[in-house]
Amino acid sequence: MTLELKDVSKRVEGQMHIYPTDLTLEKGTMNVLLGPTSSGKTSLMRLMAGLDQPASGSIHWNGEDVTGQRVQDRKVAMVYQQFINYPSMTVYDNIASPMKLLGVSAKEIDSRVRETAELMQLTPMLQRKPLELSGGQQQRCALARALVKNAGLVLLDEPLANLDYKLREELRVEIPKIFEASGSIFVYATTEPEEALLLGGNVATLHEGRVTQFGPTPDVYRKPVDATTARVFSDPPMNFLSVSKTGSKLMFGAGQSAPATGALAGLADGRYMAGFRPNHLEIGKHAADAVAFDTTLTVTELTGSETFVHLDHHGERWVGLVHGVHDLAIGEALKVYLDPRHVYIFAEDGTLVAPASYALAA
Repeated sequence: MTLELKDVSKRVEGQMHIYPTDLTLEKGTMNVLLGPTSSGKTSLMRLMAGLDQPASGSIHWNGEDVTGQRVQDRKVAMVYQQFINYPSMTVYDNIASPMKLLGVSAKEIDSRVRETAELMQLTPMLQRKPLELSGGQQQRCALARALVKNAGLVLLDEPLANLDYKLREELRVEIPKIFEASGSIFVYATTEPEEALLLGGNVATLHEGRVTQFGPTPDVYRKPVDATTARVFSDPPMNFLSVSKTGSKLMFGAGQSAPATGALAGLADGRYMAGFRPNHLEIGKHAADAVAFDTTLTVTELTGSETFVHLDHHGERWVGLVHGVHDLAIGEALKVYLDPRHVYIFAEDGTLVAPASYALAA
């Protein structure tokens, strides 16, 4: 069971929403579409489902070209951010409804409803109405209705976005288990890098209608092919500063330097961009060979156990995520530290030329 997108694009009123895309999704895989709002995640899902026709290219299911096939004739299930249940029906009838439309026998309907309800931990609620359920239970009911179709392709478009934190955390744990039990191809859209990492599987990073990278989620996170992918797969986005390689040293924009060791030793002399994630900036305690930078604090945000610090570094805007609650004054000078092992090196065109040393070791 394979879904293949071959040079597929989407155009709306003359504007490109999806640029020509090649993507192959295999049976029994979790595939996360990760990107900011309006990056093309929903547009790509609608093409996969057959809700929209591509402007170019073709879509293949198990080797068969299904580009012009109606969505009703495909084994596809889709759950949206705004999940929908039929309020006048019981949970049992909600889950059973797609099978009744397909003319499945009553005996098989009962068997599949109860099996799926058990999987979704809904068995005690089968005779309740959706409005008698919690938000998380209602979403599980919508998911169960999608799964019970035995669809080969299950599309989840930010399905947890409207739930509270606790429910999101519970379902993030449950969804990979559900996926493993079903054997379907799952496609899950999210704007949150943390959610992509929790779900695992594969990830496709999207930016302005382009898939910038696709592969196993940990690999894409640790070794982004370019600066755009690194920005997408970092929340807040990755920080950057100019750097040059001269002999055995990396020279940063404000006069700081660090030895070019490991993978950086063989880097050709020249100008590059250095990238580093917010959680790798440190205040106070730091590694012995960390590089110090003088910055000005512009904003602080407390999350409880951590603090986001927004910094001005000679006109460059950085964000750091540091442990603990820090009593800092807006406008004060703040020295921050960066371990060179956490630095990615990109060519001036944004292409990755050397991943961080910690990524190579992971």
